[in-house]
Amino acid sequence: MADSYTDIGFAKLDLSRAERTGLPETIFCSGKTAEQLHAILTAFGQRGCSVLGTRCSPAQAEFVIANGAKVNYDATSQVITLGTPLPAIAGKAAVCCAGTADLRVAEEAAQTLEFFGVTVERHYDVGVAGLHRLLSKIEAIRTADVIIAVAGMEGALASVVAGLVKSPVIAVPTSVGYGASFNGLSALLAMLNSCAEGVSVVNIDNGFGAAVQARRILQLKDNH
Repeated sequence: MADSYTDIGFAKLDLSRAERTGLPETIFCSGKTAEQLHAILTAFGQRGCSVLGTRCSPAQAEFVIANGAKVNYDATSQVITLGTPLPAIAGKAAVCCAGTADLRVAEEAAQTLEFFGVTVERHYDVGVAGLHRLLSKIEAIRTADVIIAVAGMEGALASVVAGLVKSPVIAVPTSVGYGASFNGLSALLAMLNSCAEGVSVVNIDNGFGAAVQARRILQLKDNH
């Protein structure tokens, strides 16, 4: 495995991630300069690698595109991708979010899943403050093989959804809310303490992590 990474000075690029895990390398763009991100993407591109980047700011994306990187960028999710998406796999994921303020995190999950070859159905603005909105979509949500529930404030969406479906639910707390939400901590604790069955929880605002977990669940279905 001597050639499993390449050193470009400020970063060691993992070239064997896809071989080891079945998923391409992912870059956490926040904290990197636009020049560093461009150098990383260029190096991966020269080696024919597919790469996904999260938390890519519009300024970073503008710089790498202006300097010739052949990427796709989604401003809502702040996801940037290089190369070819993974082949489609069996099964379907539903990404649900409580409110419009949760869209960035929900779309991070949805965009990641689609790059990883997963069919996604989006059900947005279905928070429990207007329960009829969720109930109007519940039959469609029930057809998904795995469900990602994204919510801030009190984080109740995951518990309600999990009480109405058979599929596993991955809960994503967001940092949306007033002061007592403690930047998503209250939603995180509510989801961890859910009395509904079949709920797993990822970190605050971690749409990417939820997408990876959902994709691995679907991979098991695909292998059978």
